[in-house]
Amino acid sequence: MEALNPNPSYSLTLRVQMPNRAGMLSSVIRALADAGGSLGQIALVQQTRKISVREITVNAASSEHADQLITVVKTLPEVRFLDVRDRTFNLHQGGKIHIQSKISVHGQEDLAMVYTPGVGRVCLAIAEKPHQVYDYTIKGNTIAVVTDGSAVLGLGNIGPAAALPVMEGKAMLFKEFAGLDAFPICLDTQDVDEIVDTVKRIAPGFGGVNLEDISAPRCFEVERRLQAELDIPVFHDDQHGTAIVVVAAMLNALRVVGKSIDSVRIVMNGAGASGIAVARLLRLAGVRSITMCDSKGSIHRDRPDLTAEKLEFVSDQKGSLGDVLVGADAFIGLSVARALTPEMVRTMAANRVVFAMANPIPEILPELIEQDATVIATGRSDYANQINNVLAFPGIFRGALDARIAHFTTEMYLKSAQAIASLVSNEDLAPDYIIPSVFDARIAPSVAAAVHQVARDLGLAKN
Repeated sequence: MEALNPNPSYSLTLRVQMPNRAGMLSSVIRALADAGGSLGQIALVQQTRKISVREITVNAASSEHADQLITVVKTLPEVRFLDVRDRTFNLHQGGKIHIQSKISVHGQEDLAMVYTPGVGRVCLAIAEKPHQVYDYTIKGNTIAVVTDGSAVLGLGNIGPAAALPVMEGKAMLFKEFAGLDAFPICLDTQDVDEIVDTVKRIAPGFGGVNLEDISAPRCFEVERRLQAELDIPVFHDDQHGTAIVVVAAMLNALRVVGKSIDSVRIVMNGAGASGIAVARLLRLAGVRSITMCDSKGSIHRDRPDLTAEKLEFVSDQKGSLGDVLVGADAFIGLSVARALTPEMVRTMAANRVVFAMANPIPEILPELIEQDATVIATGRSDYANQINNVLAFPGIFRGALDARIAHFTTEMYLKSAQAIASLVSNEDLAPDYIIPSVFDARIAPSVAAAVHQVARDLGLAKN
C-alpha cells in the first residue's frame, strides 16, 4: 500500500460536539491520526458543563482520504458530527483577486482630475508621445495571464472556465512576490490564429504577456508568433519558468555531488513544452549530453514523425527509459506518475541526482530512493527541494517591465537561473537544500536585477 502524504490541498475543518469530560478530545485526535490524517489547529467553539464543541483542522492525502476521515469521526461513540468545511474551496469562494483603486474620489475636484475633463489632457499627452503610456497608466506594471485551458496543471484539457482558479492564483503570486498587477485572461478558443489575434488586440493595456497552460505543440507557435508581432515581452511559464528553476536546481545539485556540468549525462523523461525548454536551457548552461525520452522511449534518429522540437534532441541511443538510464548522472522527469522505479535509479552512475517533477504524484516517491540517490527534488511542497516556478516568473517580469524590454532572451533565462542558484551559499548547500524557499525575499529582486543587467548589456533596455 502506498504511503499517505497528507497536504493542505485537502484540508478540512471538522466541527464536532462531545461530552465535556477528560479523554474525549484525545479520542477524536487519536482516531484521525490512526486514519492517516495530519492534525492542525484545534479551536474551542462552545463549552458548557455537559458538552464542548470544537473545530479540528486536519489534512488528508486525497478526496477519498478526506471522506474516510469524515467517516471515522462520524462513527466515534458519543461524538456528534456537526459540520465539515473544505478549506481549499472556502478560500476560493467568490474568487481570490479583485481590483482596487489607488486613489480615492472624495469630491468634484478629484473627479475632474481622475476622469473627464482632466483625464483628456493625459490622453492627448500619450497620443503625442506614446511611450508615456508607461508613465501615466497601469500598463507599465500589468501582466496578462493568458490561457486556453488546454493543459491545466496535471488536469489536461479542462477548458477556460475551469482554468480560471489557476489563473487567479497566478495573478496573486505576481502581486505577492513582485508587486505586479496581473489579470486572468481565459480564452474560449483553442485555435492558434484566434489566440494570437485576441492577445494582439488586448495588448495595448498590458506591459507583458504570461502564457499559461496551453498544450504542446501549439504553445510553441503561439509564443513564437506573439514574440514576433508584439512590442511587449511574452513568456510561456510552462516552458521557460520551469526551465529556469530546473537549471538553477541542477547547478546546485551538481555542486553537491561534485560533478561538472559539461561532463554529466542527463536523461530526461517528458518531451512536452516544459521538457523541451528545460533541455534547451541546460544546453545553454553547458550540458553536452542529454538523452530525451517520451511515452515511446528514447528519441532516437530512426524514429519517424518527430516534431521539429523533438528533432533538436535526437540521439543514437535506442530503448526504453530504463535502457538509456543506465550509467546516467542525473534524471529529470516532467512526465507522469510512477514512470521511474528504484531498480532503474540503482543502474545510474554513483552520486545520483533525481528530479521527479510530475504533479501531484511524481515519477517516483522520494522515500523509495532515499538510500539510492544523493539529491532528490520534486514539484511538491511536502518534500525537500521543491522545483516551483514562482521562484522565476515574478522576478522575470519585474525586471522586464522595469527595463521596458520588448522581448525576452535566452541569456536572461540563464542569468536568472544562475541568480537563483547563487542564493544558496556554500555553507547552506546540502542534498536537501539545493534551491531557496519561494518565500526568500531576495529571489524576485535578484532575478529582476539579472534580467535588467542582461537588457542593459545587450542594449535592449528602454528605461
